[in-house]
Amino acid sequence: MDATLNAELLDNLLTLANQTCASREEVRVWSMSGVERLTFTDGSTAIFKYAGRPFDREDHALRLAKTLGVPVPSVHASAVLDGWLGMLLEDLGAPIREADDLDGAAAAVVLHRTRTAAALPVLDQEGLRGLPARALEHLGHLRKADRWEDTNDIEDALDRIAQAAKTRSADTTIGPFGWVHSEFHPTSLHIGRRGWRLLDFARAFTGPGLLDLASWHGTLDNPDPVRLRVFLETYVTEGGTTDALAERGGLPAEKWALGWHRVWAVEWFMEQSIRWINDPATDLAYIKAVRRHLTDVLHLLEV
Repeated sequence: MDATLNAELLDNLLTLANQTCASREEVRVWSMSGVERLTFTDGSTAIFKYAGRPFDREDHALRLAKTLGVPVPSVHASAVLDGWLGMLLEDLGAPIREADDLDGAAAAVVLHRTRTAAALPVLDQEGLRGLPARALEHLGHLRKADRWEDTNDIEDALDRIAQAAKTRSADTTIGPFGWVHSEFHPTSLHIGRRGWRLLDFARAFTGPGLLDLASWHGTLDNPDPVRLRVFLETYVTEGGTTDALAERGGLPAEKWALGWHRVWAVEWFMEQSIRWINDPATDLAYIKAVRRHLTDVLHLLEV
């Protein structure tokens, strides 16, 4: 983010909050967003979070979640400038420990029980089924830009998944179906002295909650259906619907969830490559990730 734009956005937020900033400390910064801790002249603190499209509506999701009873940090002020969202958020302080699987299961139960919000985008069975085709469209645009040229294997894998998608996407709306955090990882669950809070709602939507549960252990390691099955059972023990264990699309819940979560991730990576980041220098890394995920999808969805 341009430093001048960043400063102007922060100045707008400070004006809205009637505050004066004494110091800024970077917490995490990357190309599309950043997080800083602000200390004000009165000694109080807040988190300054900024993000570009498509992460520029997180303030709406956070306020909506808080209104509906989801434990999230409060939004003190928010503003949009030249496509960049800026927020002043409640400073939760340093976590007292890392979130574990029991914490994750309990938090997911609370989120998935929350009343569906009409303002959120929806990923239903038709939307899930369409993800491989959308990924193929992204691939076509990349190739027109003379990028991702030696990727016939990616095209073939997406074609195969698209052909199987009608069958494998069946039962998408079996519970839990509603709020999906979409970035549900231990780092998005803050365990503090005053309880827990969910962070990072920039891509929240309405859809199959199993995508959240499948994302909890991340995608850096090989998908582990047995590990996820244990997590699903913990989720049910913590009060989640027993339907979370039900077979869907002709597959065990854990394989369905891991497979479709990786299809969702592939489509997102490819959209980033052509639309949001659009930097050919990142192509090799994205191609490598997409190939790895597609290999997993073919196995998990038994395509």
